[in-house]
Amino acid sequence: MPEILLHYIWEHCLWAGYKQQTTDGRDVEILSVGAHNHDAGPDYSHARVRIGGKEWVGNIEIHVSSSDWNKHHHQTDPAYDTVILHVVRTADCPVRNSRGELIPQCELQYPSDRDYLSGLFEAAQRMDSAVARIGCAEQLLHEPALLTDGWRRTLLRKRLECKRASIERLLVITKGSWEHALYISLARNFGFHTNSVPFEELAINTPLSCLQKHRNSLFQLTALLMGQAGLIQDDEADLRKEYDFLRTKFGLTPLDASVWKHARLRPQNSPELRIRQFAQLMHRSENMLSRILDGKDIQELTTLFEVDRLGKASIDILLINTVIPYKYAYALHRNDRQQAEEVMRLMKRIPAENNGIIRQWRVLGQEVKNAADSQALLHLYQNYCQHHECINCEVGYTVFQRQQLSLF
Repeated sequence: MPEILLHYIWEHCLWAGYKQQTTDGRDVEILSVGAHNHDAGPDYSHARVRIGGKEWVGNIEIHVSSSDWNKHHHQTDPAYDTVILHVVRTADCPVRNSRGELIPQCELQYPSDRDYLSGLFEAAQRMDSAVARIGCAEQLLHEPALLTDGWRRTLLRKRLECKRASIERLLVITKGSWEHALYISLARNFGFHTNSVPFEELAINTPLSCLQKHRNSLFQLTALLMGQAGLIQDDEADLRKEYDFLRTKFGLTPLDASVWKHARLRPQNSPELRIRQFAQLMHRSENMLSRILDGKDIQELTTLFEVDRLGKASIDILLINTVIPYKYAYALHRNDRQQAEEVMRLMKRIPAENNGIIRQWRVLGQEVKNAADSQALLHLYQNYCQHHECINCEVGYTVFQRQQLSLF
């Protein structure tokens, strides 16, 4: 059963009239299904359920099987500590949050007629535009192996080539300075999509040479970056005074604070916190470029980004979007194809991303075991599915050939 169908059943209360219980026998009364979360984190927020007579308010996570909880690494992610009920089709194992606490589970009961469920799936597809834009969704549902490992490897290489092209454009801007280009790329990716553009503007507007002159002082780096971002608060007099001095010294112009987005961001993703974390990274970033290029394994590279309150998932994103592309681009810059292949293999050592697009590929039966898989599937969706480039996709071409043969 596709997970999207369980979402549809849950959200549209098609379980009504069926007795619901936890796997340990407690009655479950669903008072509110909550709001569908389309960003990272649990599937439904602000839900209300009564379990064994006690009312709970919190988040709901939905999976086909209980074991998907661990496959998606929720057991180590504090973002899922607020889950009050794990709703599944099949409970094949107990699940715990990052504090080691057991999460109550409910095998959702609902109408089981096959024709009825087929109709629901069609409705669920229409509800979820991401699935609807994958032209071969129906074929992949019945034959997931249509998307081959070979095509995935090609897609991953294409993804890295696109990022390599972006790095080469930065190298033109920075007059061939790999270190300066890395600084701008790191800043952009510290914006984590929502604030990537203003973070990049901040880096371009604040020359690396200015930061390097004050690398030994975290306070001065923080004042410089927060001031340049236009985000120093009225009660931060010391920070304001230091920034005014540095701004005059280097002849800098700050950004307008309005460029930063705050809406719908969790506190750990606020631009103020991210900029302070970036200042910490700059404080300890001596020889950062050489340490990245010389890093041989993921753990070694991960330690470079271990700053205050920057979670493992965020570090993984920085590795995927900055570190691996730079190592790949530099290897090809040196015409070292073997090293480039080794860099590609490092992607398999990083956990897969978990976003709406990746969840839809999982719905269609695709295994997403690591970042090599998720990056390949993101590239497939963004560069083929969204633009209806089916004839240039291995899956789409195979489907097209089969349709042509069926006409004869």
